Amino acid sequence: MRVLLYSAGDDAATWVAALRRALPAAHIDSWPAPAAQPPDYALVWKPPSELLGELARVKAIFNLGAGVDALVRAASLPGDVPLIRLEDAGMAEQMAEYVCHAVLRRYREFDVYAEQQRAGVWQPRPPARKPGFGVGVLGLGVLGMAVASALMPFGFALRGWSRTPKAVAGVASYVGRSELDAFLAGTQLLVCLLPLTRDTQGLLDRSTLSRLPRGACVVNVSRGALVVDADLLDLLDSGHLAAAMLDVFVDEPLPAAHRFWHHPRVALTPHVAAITRVEAAVAQIAAKIGQLEAGLPVSGVVARARGY
Repeated sequence: MRVLLYSAGDDAATWVAALRRALPAAHIDSWPAPAAQPPDYALVWKPPSELLGELARVKAIFNLGAGVDALVRAASLPGDVPLIRLEDAGMAEQMAEYVCHAVLRRYREFDVYAEQQRAGVWQPRPPARKPGFGVGVLGLGVLGMAVASALMPFGFALRGWSRTPKAVAGVASYVGRSELDAFLAGTQLLVCLLPLTRDTQGLLDRSTLSRLPRGACVVNVSRGALVVDADLLDLLDSGHLAAAMLDVFVDEPLPAAHRFWHHPRVALTPHVAAITRVEAAVAQIAAKIGQLEAGLPVSGVVARARGY
């Protein structure tokens, strides 16, 4: 069995070493080094179009990350080869940590106290009431479910929105476009965990974000293109939104001239909310390759029409 690896990052050697440990009987090739034989499986992260054009005969393509939006849109992606995304692989725990920090930062007003420190102001603020602080998770996939579960012990009023019905104990559930406005209306802190698809691109625009209560906060840890930057900035400037914590952006790295860098109501991080852990990812991929080789079905196969 031959496995072809391509990673756009500087971690290809780490992936190759982990794959050789997990699949000792397999021959591991790194693109663009020439291979003696065509690969059986391809493992890719942000691959160039010429590589995708060479994968028409592989048994499956594994995406080395949770987001598959760029691959699904690629014109050179073979149409009949299964595309498989990572499921968790160490990302759920990291995402839960990040979001819990973001929620507590806003609920306990640590961002406000940071401003007061810079201004030399000693001014305790009255504690907020948890029943009135609705935390809404927009997207209840693997990561969304993990985030909701991590937030439960804190006692917040949790709300969840999804495209299809999802029953989560302790979370008020909202489904489909017809219930999106009601979901937003009771959400003081919005956590965006939707995949990027044709339906979700630009979803968080002025109209949608304005449905949030005045003084709400937005946390985006999914894809930057879900948010219309100019509309978010306008709502922050007007005071309708109190704050935003952003980990993902339309253009990455975030351009130096972008207003997000220095906006007083924006906290940002460089796409680090949930980083793929190589060993966990390789263990998952190796297990799925074993299932495929045995003729068994695997989870995580992308429905291309849906986009995830």
